Amino acid sequence: MKLKNFDFEQFKGLDPNDPGSWPIAVKTVAVIAACIAVLFAGYWFDTQHQLADLERAEKKEAELKETFKAKQLKAINLDAYKQQMAEMERSFGTMLRQLPSKTEVAELLVDISQAGLGNGLEFELFKPLAEKPAEFYAELPIDVKVTGSYHDFGNFVSDVAALPRIVTLHDISITSKENVLSMSATAKTYRYLEDGQ
Repeated sequence: MKLKNFDFEQFKGLDPNDPGSWPIAVKTVAVIAACIAVLFAGYWFDTQHQLADLERAEKKEAELKETFKAKQLKAINLDAYKQQMAEMERSFGTMLRQLPSKTEVAELLVDISQAGLGNGLEFELFKPLAEKPAEFYAELPIDVKVTGSYHDFGNFVSDVAALPRIVTLHDISITSKENVLSMSATAKTYRYLEDGQ
């Protein structure tokens, strides 16, 4: 049916209470309009919310897939992770053994002083300070001041580094007074804290 041949006059005088008496063209337009209204109402009140829920669910699905892939990768490598953890624990135990226990600290202090004396240094100061507890170890600082030659200082530092226990030197300062070199430093050693400390 062409619109230019469509007679709009047939819409005049229609009885809304008796749609059965309407002309076929009017009934067709009314049915199409009702269908469009029903489809629009269905979309507006129901479908658009379902589409939004679907979009959210698709995003959530993508996130869950990524999480699943990450967990699957971890699960696949679980044995490797366990082996790596065991290796780290062994390595940690080895490093922990390099920290002296409370009974070995006095012996370590003697080793440090012997390293200085063995290299011809004269101690002006060798003063152990109060220990500073940390998470699983305690830091034991020692103020040291020695006099000697530059090469003796180097040999002393080398010997301290070669000790079987961990000793680090901090705040090293070398000064010269009347052709005598003086080195001051803070030697720090560490001991592990036994259970209950």
